Amino acid sequence: MIGSLDKWKGKVAVVTGASSGIGAATSQKLVEAGIHVVGLARRKEKIDDLAKLLTGKPGKLYSIKADITQEDDILKAFQWIKDNLGAVHILINNAGISRLTTLVDGNAQMWRDVFNTNVLGLCIATREACRNMKENNVNGHIVHVNSFLGHRVILFPNLNVYPASKFAVTALTETLRQELNLIGSKIKISSISPAGVDSEFSQAKQIASGLSPSDASIGSREGIYLKSEDVADAILYVLSTPPFVQIHELMLHSVNTHF
Repeated sequence: MIGSLDKWKGKVAVVTGASSGIGAATSQKLVEAGIHVVGLARRKEKIDDLAKLLTGKPGKLYSIKADITQEDDILKAFQWIKDNLGAVHILINNAGISRLTTLVDGNAQMWRDVFNTNVLGLCIATREACRNMKENNVNGHIVHVNSFLGHRVILFPNLNVYPASKFAVTALTETLRQELNLIGSKIKISSISPAGVDSEFSQAKQIASGLSPSDASIGSREGIYLKSEDVADAILYVLSTPPFVQIHELMLHSVNTHF
């Protein structure tokens, strides 16, 4: 199966959490493939900086300041897209967080933050993308950036509700697939589940768990951690599949992953 991104050229993709890591890497690769990308993040200035670097590329990167935990922010973002760019063809649900706490004596607000971002924000963005795609008769593609922790819980300090939020993403992927089938939709849904990724997000988690900043990034030098670009490549591969092929779940590990 040799895929192509040509069908998406000139189309619109939405990437949440586009200011760094996997979101930024994916946005860049999509723009280089000739796709118009709308990046959503609280740190809009980061997306603006990336957009400047991508000037002259086949596609274009737009930035919208949005907090994925705020439904109104998501609604306004999709309304702006509808008014200015038209139909949405791709949604990359990448925004995700973890919080330093525990289950045995944890902070309930931190738990809410994780679920509001990783689960409810994802659901709201998915709903708005589906509405836009159906209104415009688009056979689009939705990609959830999941985690191997959405399939297996490992022994690691302060994970608390993070794996549960990612297990929810695994269930939501299958539930959405079934819902789309029931209504006869050709919109595709895929879940991408990487193991450790060397990014701001993963380093923050490791530092929060007690590692020094230098130790938190040592995994990438030893080839233990994936790079954000590796995950972005996997996302583009999933998007490149023919219309009748749906990659439901794609799990990524580095060759040297020991869990």
